[in-house]
Amino acid sequence: MTGSIEQGTSETRGSAHLLHFLVRLPRPVEKVWPALATEVGLAAWYTPADVLEHRLEGAVTLRGVGAGRVTAWDVERVAEYTVEGGGRIRFHLERDGDQGTTLRFTHEFRGEQETEQRWRARFERLIGLLEGGT
Repeated sequence: MTGSIEQGTSETRGSAHLLHFLVRLPRPVEKVWPALATEVGLAAWYTPADVLEHRLEGAVTLRGVGAGRVTAWDVERVAEYTVEGGGRIRFHLERDGDQGTTLRFTHEFRGEQETEQRWRARFERLIGLLEGGT
């Protein structure tokens, strides 16, 4: 299986912006989860997590994004981080056959700091990382 970004949409609701992506990843959930829910994994394709407590309501600090809390945590299924200045970032994983994973991603934020193109580039890095076998 090769990875792909199948869908990317953005919408505005009042002053809130929402980005949604559907990303097919070429590895099983247990191989994808560390890339989304560990300090080393996030640093490899998105941004370093200077603090990441692996539990609901744990502290999180994403470098260049902000500090806040883990607002959803279901191991190998959902990791959601809500940070001041960075909004809510949600990764929802689903099995896709025996060897793949579907990522349903949502980023809700205020302001203009993020774009669909920036997240698309990040997901390309994530796919490349996973296709490399890590």
